[in-house]
Amino acid sequence: MELVTIARVESPLKDRAQAPKQGDEGAPDAWLRFEPAVADALDGLAAGDDVLVLTWLDRARRDVLRVHPRSDPDRPEQGVFNTRSPDRPNPVGLHRVRILAVDGLRVHVGGLEALDGTPVIDVKPVIGGIDER
Repeated sequence: MELVTIARVESPLKDRAQAPKQGDEGAPDAWLRFEPAVADALDGLAAGDDVLVLTWLDRARRDVLRVHPRSDPDRPEQGVFNTRSPDRPNPVGLHRVRILAVDGLRVHVGGLEALDGTPVIDVKPVIGGIDER
């Protein structure tokens, strides 16, 4: 299996301690800087669109199988597949964001909790019904 980095996150968040657990918990706006090789794939993206950004959480631990949800030791441990923990065997991040602007190879998005430099592996539109897109 091979994953290719198509973009990188540009964010004021530099380390995990700064990052909120979810984008809707005070995450800052960020930019996605795309590779020139995928420029044609940006066609059709526009301000106001909601998209799913898939990231490779490159600073996550891959040997973690159980966690206390939301890092709360008062909550019983659960398997990571039942949580949104970044630490997991394959640390793929899933982020629903709104596009604020598109500027060439840069896409400005709202409320992204990913750290600066995080690799982006895909972007998909949010769809409401089976007949869309």
